[in-house]
Amino acid sequence: MKINNSSDFGIALKKRRKELGYTQRYLSEFTGFSISFISDLENGKSTAELGKAIYLANLLGLDIEVNSRG
Repeated sequence: MKINNSSDFGIALKKRRKELGYTQRYLSEFTGFSISFISDLENGKSTAELGKAIYLANLLGLDIEVNSRG
């Protein structure tokens, strides 16, 4: 999935979390991140901390890659 904005990123995280059968509460307990942070991230809030967002994506088994266009 190509990520063009924070909303796309949130959709990808939520989809993967559900594929794995994890709840937001479970991820919150496992990572120490608040449920509201996870919810905001999944809902595309653009002010989420990048480091935490990348950590959560990696935890869910998602790779993040940056490529040049051209």
